[in-house]
Amino acid sequence: MTLGPITLIVLAIGLVLTVEGLVLALAPSRIDELLDLIRKMSVEMRRNLGIGGVALGLALIWLAAVLQG
Repeated sequence: MTLGPITLIVLAIGLVLTVEGLVLALAPSRIDELLDLIRKMSVEMRRNLGIGGVALGLALIWLAAVLQG
């Protein structure tokens, strides 16, 4: 089954919103703690975490493309 680019974008946004919504619904008080932790991090640390997240996301996208064939 091949999905078109628009379908993939909508799917990706839906997955992100689902995961984010679950976090907010299941652990709303932990969000405040996490935001406080992030505020205490240096800008460089936040940047490195962001770069790591982007790299992991791209690796997962590549893996999904390879597994699909």
